[in-house]
Amino acid sequence: MDFQQVFGKPPETQASAPGRVNLLGEHTDYNDGFVLPTAIPQSTTVQLGFSSDACGGLRLRQHHFYSENLNEQVSISDIHHTPSGFASYIFGCIELLQKAGYTIPSLSVYVKSSVPMGSGLSSSAALEVATLRALRQLLNLPIDDVEIAQFAQQAEIQYAGVQCGIMDQMASSLADTEHILFLDTRTLERRVMPLPEKAEILVIDSGVPRTLASSGYNQRRAECEEAARSLGVKALRDIIDVNVTEVLPEPLERRARHVVTENNRVLEVLQGVTSERFGELMNASHASLRDDYEVSVPALDRLVEILQKTEGVFGARLTGAGFGGASVALVKSGESESIATHVLEQYNQAGYNGRILVPSLGLSDAA
Repeated sequence: MDFQQVFGKPPETQASAPGRVNLLGEHTDYNDGFVLPTAIPQSTTVQLGFSSDACGGLRLRQHHFYSENLNEQVSISDIHHTPSGFASYIFGCIELLQKAGYTIPSLSVYVKSSVPMGSGLSSSAALEVATLRALRQLLNLPIDDVEIAQFAQQAEIQYAGVQCGIMDQMASSLADTEHILFLDTRTLERRVMPLPEKAEILVIDSGVPRTLASSGYNQRRAECEEAARSLGVKALRDIIDVNVTEVLPEPLERRARHVVTENNRVLEVLQGVTSERFGELMNASHASLRDDYEVSVPALDRLVEILQKTEGVFGARLTGAGFGGASVALVKSGESESIATHVLEQYNQAGYNGRILVPSLGLSDAA
């Protein structure tokens, strides 16, 4: 099925946005902290066309959304409550633009994606950013790439119910696959940095899916906000010395300790580190996410352990919110495919069902 087969005419425009993988700075973005994401080859494409449909005798405007991956179509009028599933992200983008004063006509929206869902690679942010890019093109909207990220974040918070930070949307809107994007999520100061010397990125899916809204993500955010209030600061980003967190009760102390040490790891990279040191920081990040933040699962721990013990791997960690999803590793240039094959063989022999996502030999599987 393509746009014309679903809607009876060709699209007016289309736009794409990539997923992302985060190398360091996990669960720091909603604490006003620092992150180091990069874009991945997989992307989401949104095609748009005008719809002339009306809803019953009241002649209410209707939008029609179709997901190729899910083979699912949703039709919704602009007075109905927020739809569920993939449609909630698109609907949220449209509603926020309307609330900002832009006139949005009835639309037909066709979505196709190679970004794996439930792997922690920001499939939702890619959908939001692609939708907003397509709307900008279709309607000639005067919004820049940062504003697109901000609208996308609010769509996820207000309409999908996920209290996310802005990292995923900024990465999808601004990052590329050849560089790391350093981002200060409070000020939106950013810097494009090269990947560590003689290194490349490997991403392997654990085979354990995760969904942010139903996981402990919102709980972790609430715990961090409580910790910040107890320490008398606006956000945990304002704590530099990890010893300050020792006055907090459990589990707030461990949650805050992760955020403070994770921010410090990102800031160390910003000063310039070797690939070996970058890998050590990734290893420390995983330990912190596993023990202090408690967002890992046994499958991810096993996968990361195999990666960390494999020759040619500088370091590895879970990536994304956790509770399942994918791992990311920094490996020697030119060796990612052979390392991935070796690691995946060991991992699957242990009873799991992983798959390679990056390098792009995993594209066909992801699609």
